[in-house]
Amino acid sequence: MRKTLIALMFAAALPTVAMAMPEGTGPMGDHMDGSRHSGQMHGMHGRGPYSQLDLSREQREQIRKIMGEQMHERQQLVDKYLEKLSPADQKALKDEMEAKHKKAEADVRALLKPDQQKQFDEIQKKQAERRAEWAEFKAWKAQQAQKAQ
Repeated sequence: MRKTLIALMFAAALPTVAMAMPEGTGPMGDHMDGSRHSGQMHGMHGRGPYSQLDLSREQREQIRKIMGEQMHERQQLVDKYLEKLSPADQKALKDEMEAKHKKAEADVRALLKPDQQKQFDEIQKKQAERRAEWAEFKAWKAQQAQKAQ
């Protein structure tokens, strides 16, 4: 049980790394338009694990698609095993994951310069708005499904 929880926490935390990437960047750390900003770090490893491969725009887009699908499949797998936990364990796991995510965000923000912090805060606000819109859409969709029955 403990190993399962640890594996679930690890797998569930990985998508948050992707959310922390600046908008418009892919898994390679490049902007999707092919440009790079010197001196700025993208992704987890500076310029990304594929930056030295001299990929074409098409290759970067295909890799981005593959990585996105893999992340989606990983989330489905986590959800599958999360459903097997008791409601109390599910809530505890989600609460712990949320607390760790908030701490990581605060740690990242503390490393930034004031102008970067302002931009970081704006990005966080936009992401929160998108999550709220998505939750609203899912609720609306569930209502429509109930009305159809």
